[in-house]
Amino acid sequence: MPVCHRADLALALSPGIPRALYFKINRGEIDAETVLKEGPGLWRSLGFKANAIEYLAAPPWVLVDRCLDWQNQSARRAIRFLSDPDYPALLKEISAPPKVLFMEGEIRLLDKPQLAIVGTRSPSAAGRELALQFAYELARLAWVITSGLAIGIDGHAHQGALKGSGETIAVLGSGLDQIYPHQHKALAEAIAAQGLLLSEHPIGTKPLAQHFPARNRIISGLSMGVLVIEAALKSGSLITARYALEAGREVYAIPGSIHNPLAKGCHYLIQQGAKLVASIDDILEELSGFAALQSEQQKPTQTSNLKVENSLDDKALHVLNCIDFSPTSLDAIILRSGLTVPEVSAILFELELKGSVSVAGQGYERKP
Repeated sequence: MPVCHRADLALALSPGIPRALYFKINRGEIDAETVLKEGPGLWRSLGFKANAIEYLAAPPWVLVDRCLDWQNQSARRAIRFLSDPDYPALLKEISAPPKVLFMEGEIRLLDKPQLAIVGTRSPSAAGRELALQFAYELARLAWVITSGLAIGIDGHAHQGALKGSGETIAVLGSGLDQIYPHQHKALAEAIAAQGLLLSEHPIGTKPLAQHFPARNRIISGLSMGVLVIEAALKSGSLITARYALEAGREVYAIPGSIHNPLAKGCHYLIQQGAKLVASIDDILEELSGFAALQSEQQKPTQTSNLKVENSLDDKALHVLNCIDFSPTSLDAIILRSGLTVPEVSAILFELELKGSVSVAGQGYERKP
């Protein structure tokens, strides 16, 4: 198992090194220690930028050694682009692959097919359920779910995958010892134990705002496709989708109500050519090259709500059909159904007990 050495890691953390030269260093054509020893004259001749020359004149050896000590602990690694066989093959294909990846957990997951699930940090109840459901079902079918550990859709996707198989990858916009958001510390610990934490940033790096758009290129770069669940028009999820398209990956989006601002980003992506997703099958049939991953014995059934609906009387079914899959106010349900308030209230109570609807804010929403 290759180990990232002191000089290698110092160069990997340096800004401003020409990409072509870094490729040569990683392929062993130029020795990292030699580069460090030669000094500014060689660095300028090799095309190093000013920030690289300033960095290499006094490398942060304390940070480098701290990272090396960190990777010597169980289940922790730092792997370099090109020189390490464990570096993810798909990630090599993007326009700006990370020079080094710090990771903790099950590194074997990098060899498995991944699907990214991303979305808003403030999802609706339906959005949370969709993230949990899709991640759980895809994880049961041997897909690794990749996301960004953020509050909202990301976190629920990780949780769904942990329940499904435990195989999920969280890409951080900080060092792996600086878990952000803090509310997800326990989730990060669970992912490190069952899945994989990953970052291009060295230990001690704070979660700065500029790190997160760059992190999104890694999420999409690791994955065969990106599923967007609820996103506003100005959303980091759309940045992830754009990176996916640039890398030739599939983009999927779940539609919603035209009145829901959290659906506008998904609708925009669909207008731009993303595949509209109504069920897990819409994703699986698109990624037909991995059809062998599907198993009819494993495949979750989606008939439970149909059975419930078949057990309803005509009046209850009528009320159910007056409720949207997004929050619907009680007044709207009464107006649409034409029934009295006591009748609707009694039927809603029945539907809630049967799991056909759930309370959403000041109203109700229909469950898929």
